[in-house]
Amino acid sequence: MPPFKVLRLKICHFLEIDRAVFFAIMGKVWTMAAGLVTTLLIASVFPPEIQGYYFTFFSVLALQVFAELGLGTVISAYASQEWSKLRFNKYGEVTGDEDALSRLTSLGRFALKWYLVAGVVVAIFLSIGGFFFFASTDWDQVSIWGAPWIVLCLVTGVNLCFMPVWALLEGCNQVSNVYIFRLIQSVATSAAGWLGVYFGAGLWVTSIIGVTAMLVMMATVGRRYSRFIRNIMLEHPKGPHLDWKADILPMQWRISLSWLSGYFTFSLFTPVLFHYHGPIVAGQMGMTWNFIAALTGLASSWIAPKAPIFGILIEQRKFYELDKIFWRLTAVVTSVTIAGALLIWVLVYMVGELDHPFSQRMLPPTATACFLIATIILVAGLPMSTYLRAHKKEPLLILSIVNGVITGTLVVLLGKYYSVNAIAVGYLVVMAILTPFNILVWYRCRVAWHRNN
Repeated sequence: MPPFKVLRLKICHFLEIDRAVFFAIMGKVWTMAAGLVTTLLIASVFPPEIQGYYFTFFSVLALQVFAELGLGTVISAYASQEWSKLRFNKYGEVTGDEDALSRLTSLGRFALKWYLVAGVVVAIFLSIGGFFFFASTDWDQVSIWGAPWIVLCLVTGVNLCFMPVWALLEGCNQVSNVYIFRLIQSVATSAAGWLGVYFGAGLWVTSIIGVTAMLVMMATVGRRYSRFIRNIMLEHPKGPHLDWKADILPMQWRISLSWLSGYFTFSLFTPVLFHYHGPIVAGQMGMTWNFIAALTGLASSWIAPKAPIFGILIEQRKFYELDKIFWRLTAVVTSVTIAGALLIWVLVYMVGELDHPFSQRMLPPTATACFLIATIILVAGLPMSTYLRAHKKEPLLILSIVNGVITGTLVVLLGKYYSVNAIAVGYLVVMAILTPFNILVWYRCRVAWHRNN
């Protein structure tokens, strides 16, 4: 083997970069670069008020977690353990252990039914609830935001129905293909969004992005995995099946509470600032959080593709290999996040020092620094959450609820009576206090679960 190729393989192994992680990283790098182009376009074309509506739309849409209730994570965890006994044949059909196939099929059928109902619920309740939320703040602008919001909710409901396909494929260790398709989807939606912004589509850009995502998903995943979808989601199980109450609910209700807590931890900033301080401040928060979310997503490029591998190693009781991958993963994602956070802060600081008009569209450097430091702390603990959930357990539930309650309460109170700087400091303090407890829970669970191995 050529020396250069050997060196490349060693570097990729050290950095925990396999084919799946590579395409996940490419997708997130594209998302970050495209996000920068998008924000520049929005800042150049959209008035500050429309920018505020744009980012608040997506923050309110995050309420769909109340309909999904964490099922996607549960699907991936259960599918990964069943997939350890299954494979694809040359025709793209799932073969292997009949009992495992039957359980996986029952899981797919249940997921399809759940998400179909969830899609309808999201479309109806978000369109009505969001309409009243925006109307309570600025009814005079209803002609600008009303119709785009309703259509966006309908598109979001339809897209939600496709979520179990993504989750099942990731659980069935098709992560590399999934991330290739997501990269294609990201490129297409970014291009559609840019064209929409440039040609004056206004808030209709949000729906254009959603429709493009749906069409690309149908053209890529639907074409490549049509037989998988028919086998796993449309056929009846021919043997043992997973029971929702006995098998899925014990894990799902814990993860769902963690996800719901996550909304109050990560998605409440922009709506609260929109309500108490108006669309301009909300737009600044939304644009800054867009960069922070992209950084978190980049770190997740290493983490999410490893979840099925964690599940398979746990099922095979290869805990040494599991821990080896985990520690390298934690070191890599923490280092990447620190480097990315420094880069984002320097850019924000330089734009402010140069007194560029773009600085008025983002949060000041102090608030940005607090959010970035909190993000570093958060990302350092994400591999622990994935590690624990791969055991089909959710021991971080109580801490997730505490985090959501405290953060949500502080965001509302500090947002109402103070400023965004106070919200940023409060968020950082909560993350710094609770993260050591997360580490303690992870350590105790790891020792208890792997004691005899």
